[in-house]
Amino acid sequence: MQLFVNPSDELPLYRQIMRQITEAIAGGRLKSGEKLASHRELSEQLVIAPLTVKKAYDELEALGFIETQRGRGTFVSDTPPRASRREQAEKMQQTARRLLSQAYLAGLGFPDVVKVLKEADHELAHGPRKKESA
Repeated sequence: MQLFVNPSDELPLYRQIMRQITEAIAGGRLKSGEKLASHRELSEQLVIAPLTVKKAYDELEALGFIETQRGRGTFVSDTPPRASRREQAEKMQQTARRLLSQAYLAGLGFPDVVKVLKEADHELAHGPRKKESA
């Protein structure tokens, strides 16, 4: 799996890594038991400090998304964390309200939001679409 970071993004680099890994797990692109790149490998790939990758991995491990096996590497957890159905529904309701509020303030309608959601669903399942070069 290829990760990307954007130093000018408002989200810190380690959070960008965390978001991409959790989205890949949620979308099924990273399966339970799958091995992740080492801190050093990922830091070289992304051209960032190894401690930045370590911080992302440490937080993902604390949240239960990944696990480190000494001498073997870092793997996607067999049992990712799950909130209760009620908690999940409440979070989704809050997120939906924020999304719709932002869309309406930007002058977008409900059909536009549905289109954006479909595109996001595709990215979660298949990864970001490749940008065509001019």
